[in-house]
Amino acid sequence: MAGSVERAKRGLYSEWRLHALSVVSLAVAFVCLGAALLVVVNIHALKERWGRTGRASVYLKDGAPPQQVEAILVALQATPEVREVRYLSPADARGQVLSGNMTDSTLKALPQEAFPASIEIDVQPEVKEADVQAMVAKLQSLPAVEGIETYGTWTERLGTLLSGGTLAAAALAAIVFGAVLAVVASTMRLALTRRRTEVEVLKLVGASDSFVRTPYVLEGTFQGALGSAAAIAILGALFALVRSRMDGDLGSLLGLDPMFLPWFVALGMVGVGALLGALGGALGLRRLTTV
Repeated sequence: MAGSVERAKRGLYSEWRLHALSVVSLAVAFVCLGAALLVVVNIHALKERWGRTGRASVYLKDGAPPQQVEAILVALQATPEVREVRYLSPADARGQVLSGNMTDSTLKALPQEAFPASIEIDVQPEVKEADVQAMVAKLQSLPAVEGIETYGTWTERLGTLLSGGTLAAAALAAIVFGAVLAVVASTMRLALTRRRTEVEVLKLVGASDSFVRTPYVLEGTFQGALGSAAAIAILGALFALVRSRMDGDLGSLLGLDPMFLPWFVALGMVGVGALLGALGGALGLRRLTTV
């Protein structure tokens, strides 16, 4: 095995331009896959975050009697499942919307009456979804309540989007894996052709096919691992650049800052890259006897 490693090193050094071109091609392919995984990871995190928000917005009817509104606030504050209750008047709601959109002339032109009064409810984290829905049903029956938003619809939409993104990422992964195998197999086949004399000498002295193949498989493994690692580094730099330019208000609105690929996903990409490189190297040399 030590001899195969040394021969693989010599092959990498002697054909470094060929291998460098292959690594660049693999890095481009893995960047595409990593970007898709990055989107899926953030959508999943956002869905989990919104699924645990425990929030509800109770929109009040225009002209709702203050006594009824006050009674709702007192009842909610006395409810053990409720962590915090906030009343937003139309003026408060308008100011909250305009605070992050001061340059939007359309929103600024809207009158105060266009923003309904509401009661914002924060539920305790350990409260079950069924209990939240039961509380919502009771509130919905009150005469002063116009409607209630629990953000469950948005969670369902994110779930649908996550499913679609996962399928798209799986399809892209299949394409990337095929491209990686093709690139590594072609590179190893070309490297084998360039070293025809060395292979013929080894065969004349009785070397087995596996002995001849092993260094090329190791070179393919190195190419796959280095290409996927380079892709992660490129993605990290692009992610840092985009995040530095991102408006902080967006993260506050969503309740979640963008996150990079988890370490196990990044490590898995490198492992998959190495495995595909080894497989591509083996496939490229399947007709060793014809060289």
